Amino acid sequence: MRNNFKLINMRNLKISIIICIFLRVISGYAQYNSKAEYNNIQLSYSKTTSILFPYAVKSLDIGSRDVLVQKVKGVENILLLKAGKQNFLQTNLTVVTSDGKLYSFILNFDDLCPTLHIDAGLRNEDDRQLLFSLQNENQKEIKDYAMLALSRKNKVSGLNSRRSEIEIRVDGIYIHQDIMYFRVSLGNYSKINYDVDQLRFFIRDQRKSKRTASQEIEVIPFFSTGDFSRIYDKSEVVTVFALPKFTIPEKKKFTMQVFEKNGGRHLELDIKNRNLENLEILGNL
Repeated sequence: MRNNFKLINMRNLKISIIICIFLRVISGYAQYNSKAEYNNIQLSYSKTTSILFPYAVKSLDIGSRDVLVQKVKGVENILLLKAGKQNFLQTNLTVVTSDGKLYSFILNFDDLCPTLHIDAGLRNEDDRQLLFSLQNENQKEIKDYAMLALSRKNKVSGLNSRRSEIEIRVDGIYIHQDIMYFRVSLGNYSKINYDVDQLRFFIRDQRKSKRTASQEIEVIPFFSTGDFSRIYDKSEVVTVFALPKFTIPEKKKFTMQVFEKNGGRHLELDIKNRNLENLEILGNL
C-alpha cells in the first residue's frame, strides 16, 4: 500500500514537471513570435508604412537601395517607408534615436498585406544604450534635468519685463555639464489670450552704434518642457528651456524676445553676465 502511494506521488510529480516545462516552452515561443512579428515589417510598392519613434531620429541606415525611406517634413520622430522595387530581397533598417536607443527591423516585400503603422515605443526594452557627442546630446538626459530644474524651489529675482499686462520672467538659471537650463514664466494678466508667434534667444551688443552693424548670435534651445504657443487670459505658463552652455562677452547681453501673433504686445528681456554668476549647479540624478 505504501509503495503504491509512493508510485502515485512520483507520477504526479513527473506530470507536474512536464506541464511546467510545456508552459514555459509555449510562453517563450509566444514571446519570440511576438518579438519576431514586431521586428519584421512587410512593405508594399503601392502603400506607405510609417514608424513612430518616442524620440527624434538621429541617424538611420537602410540595407538596400530597393527600399525608400524618408522623414516626415517638419517631424523628427516619424519615418515613412515604401518598396522602391517589386519583390525586393529581404533587407534591414537600423535607426538611432536621440534618447540613445538602437532599433533594428527586418524588411520584407508583401504587396497584398503590408504593415501600415508601427509604434516603436511599444517594443521590448532590450535595445543597447548609445552615447552621443555634445553635438547630438542625449535628449532623454536633457529632458530629465529640465524637469529637475522645473521642480527646483530656488529662485532668482529682478529678471523680468512687462508690457500691456503681459510679463516674461526668468526665475531660475541652472547648469549641468555643458547644458544651461532657464526657467521662464510668461504671464498674461489681460482679458485677451496671448498667442506666441516667435520666441528667440540670442547674444547681441549692449548698444548699437550708428556707424557699425549690430551682431546677433542666435542660441537654439535643445529642449523645452512645455507648450509656449498660447497663454490664456488671466493665466501663466512656466517652461524650462535647455540651451547649449555659453558666456556673455563684455559689452554684450543675452536677450529673450517674445512676439505676439497678429498683435503688438511684444516683449524683450535682457540678461547680463553678472546674472549668470549665481546660477545653480544641478547634481547627478
